[in-house]
Amino acid sequence: MNSPTERSPQLYARLGGVLYLAIIVLGMFGELFVRGTLVVSGDAAATADNIEASQLLWRAGIVGDLLMHVLDVPVIVVFYLLLRPVSKSLALLATLINLVQTAVLVANKLTLLVPLYLLENSSYLKEFSSAQLDTLSYLAIKAHGFGFGVGLIFFGFACLVRGYLIFRSGYLPKAMGVLIVVAGLSYLINSFALLLAPSFATLIFPAVLVPAFVGELSLCLWLIVKGVNLEHWPQRASLPPQGLTP
Repeated sequence: MNSPTERSPQLYARLGGVLYLAIIVLGMFGELFVRGTLVVSGDAAATADNIEASQLLWRAGIVGDLLMHVLDVPVIVVFYLLLRPVSKSLALLATLINLVQTAVLVANKLTLLVPLYLLENSSYLKEFSSAQLDTLSYLAIKAHGFGFGVGLIFFGFACLVRGYLIFRSGYLPKAMGVLIVVAGLSYLINSFALLLAPSFATLIFPAVLVPAFVGELSLCLWLIVKGVNLEHWPQRASLPPQGLTP
């Protein structure tokens, strides 16, 4: 007997789409509205002043990021349920890689708390000058950027696998699978450039991530509006579980 997910995946598809959209919104809030506003590139003193004057906003950005990663978990489960009929092994592989990404990014949030500790004027910080504290604070923020890039390496590979499964599914558009593969490549190019050739990464950022934004936003909106093609879903769901070769 088929499970409720196999009989009608639309609830999971729509829920996953809504949560995915929330993840995108929260991510944009943290990166663009908070850090994009308060962090002044190359200016540790100005960045420290901005954070000190807007500590609540900085903390809100951290909380928003953590909520985003909490939502990662149900979205990861939804994608496993939706793509399992294509290949259970590959869907599980994408799930595990994505969970590593989420764990890395959650741990990476600790670096964003460091500037708050350095700017709180505690007695144990008196040995450092104001300029030194500002510099250490800025270095912590830069470390977060690199940590974010490390986490996105795992997400990039998860996107490659999911894009392939979407392309082969028959109940989700092939074009959507292509977009997600391109999104994965965008993340990988950006992250490896950041680690291997920082100057080149500066040149291609943020343009290199535009395909990723388009692909992820398109997928989440498709899941919300269209969901799964119910004419083709039963054909896949009724087949025996597939291995590595769909």
